[in-house]
Amino acid sequence: MIRLAEPEEVPFLWDMGWEATAVDDGVRALGREAAFAMPHVRRYLDGWGRPGDVAVVAVAADGRRLGAAWYRLFPAKDPGWGFVATDVPELSIGVVAEARGRGVGSALLDALLTLARDQGHRTVSLSVDRRNPACRLYERMGFRDAGIADPTDTSVTMIVHL
Repeated sequence: MIRLAEPEEVPFLWDMGWEATAVDDGVRALGREAAFAMPHVRRYLDGWGRPGDVAVVAVAADGRRLGAAWYRLFPAKDPGWGFVATDVPELSIGVVAEARGRGVGSALLDALLTLARDQGHRTVSLSVDRRNPACRLYERMGFRDAGIADPTDTSVTMIVHL
């Protein structure tokens, strides 16, 4: 089941933020505390609940949370890695290791993109390491290279038009 995240689930969003961030071996080696101390990592969840913040959570039949996807808007003076414009929300997603490859990420993305469309957003962006297997999922969901990242960078900014 996919449902809106509840206010008391912010710690779970941070857990899924770690899952999303620690895909990179260098970040994983730093450790969670050091990674989240970096402003460019914290910005995706710090002060969660501001206008425009939206999150969904995947929950198994037994009540276990399997993953979360969320988006938020960033100002031009403090952009995220996948920043495109101030009116384009940037998406993040994390799935617990044991639930990966079972359709949880697709279901989360589908639900979140539907919410974005319903809220009047025309485009959603994200940033992903080019070697991350999730790139294939994003492409299946309609995301394309936004053409703003240097092709030699390890990450790419992708957008989907809703």
